[in-house]
Amino acid sequence: MAEKFPELTDGLVQFIEGQHIFFTGTASSVGSVNVSPKGTNSLKVLSAKQVVWQNLTGSGNETAAHLLQNKRMTLMFCSFEKKPMILRLYGSAQVIHPRDTDWSKYLDMFPEHLGTRQFYLMDIDLVQTSCGFAVPLMDFVSERRALDTWSENKGEEGIQNYWKEKNLLSIDGFKTGLFDEDA
Repeated sequence: MAEKFPELTDGLVQFIEGQHIFFTGTASSVGSVNVSPKGTNSLKVLSAKQVVWQNLTGSGNETAAHLLQNKRMTLMFCSFEKKPMILRLYGSAQVIHPRDTDWSKYLDMFPEHLGTRQFYLMDIDLVQTSCGFAVPLMDFVSERRALDTWSENKGEEGIQNYWKEKNLLSIDGFKTGLFDEDA
């Protein structure tokens, strides 16, 4: 039931574009494994072998900490509507910060969001599909506005302070590289 591909096909790109959520998975060589849900309006397929996703402010910053130690990343998409399928992208990723020269290139690809913290550029090594028969069938209601409202209420300075307070270390105490002095 599972199939492997060396890169994304046009049909798989269409599948990605039709999903409302995806999940990221990273891990350092020791400590916790991180799996996080993300909204798909934060991901763009750049080519059959590369994707970029916009990382918004969150309660932690595990992905950034893990990628400083181990570049491996997995992205998973599940169809909760219509035809069942699971799609996984395996590869390696790099972090793009506001201080990096490529920042504006990626910033222009996404809707403006006050809480944009990083971009993750992932090179795809392997694509795998599986049936998804056990994934529940659910209806999409709407996107949540909670993070937008939170960011607007905090303002740019408030978000920077939040990052300094909550996003400089992973739950395992690893640096996240969020600011120059932290890299």
